[in-house]
Amino acid sequence: MSAPAAPLVVRPPWQKVAVDVRPSPIDGHGVFAAEPIAARRKIGEIRGESISVAEARIRATRSERVMIVELSERKAIDFSRSTDPMRFTNHSCAPNGRLSIRQGRVEFYARRDIAPGEEVTVDYGETHHEGRLPCRCGAPRCRGAL
Repeated sequence: MSAPAAPLVVRPPWQKVAVDVRPSPIDGHGVFAAEPIAARRKIGEIRGESISVAEARIRATRSERVMIVELSERKAIDFSRSTDPMRFTNHSCAPNGRLSIRQGRVEFYARRDIAPGEEVTVDYGETHHEGRLPCRCGAPRCRGAL
């Protein structure tokens, strides 16, 4: 009797490398590299609902966990219903990845080589929390708040 076949992992074309979503020591769930990721390589994207910035700011007041990125002064994307794994990317004051907005898409790139099992993080910069949410990234030079 032969061994069962390995499960087929299907990922959308915008998810460029394999990642796992699992509990994170930073906050909630995080994205972890499932394979080596080379510096400057595109990791993936998040796709979501296109909304106005006005609507985004209203939604941000209704939820403790906000998954919204403002693309411009008028347009934002809400990822709260997205199935893309990159939506679980946590903030770090010493990130190994970066977020880039290109042609209305929210993309993630490796800032340095990322080892399998390492959590992928980005610096989200200014947030709707306006410095009121404690940062839990654990970086040596953590700013202390988002």
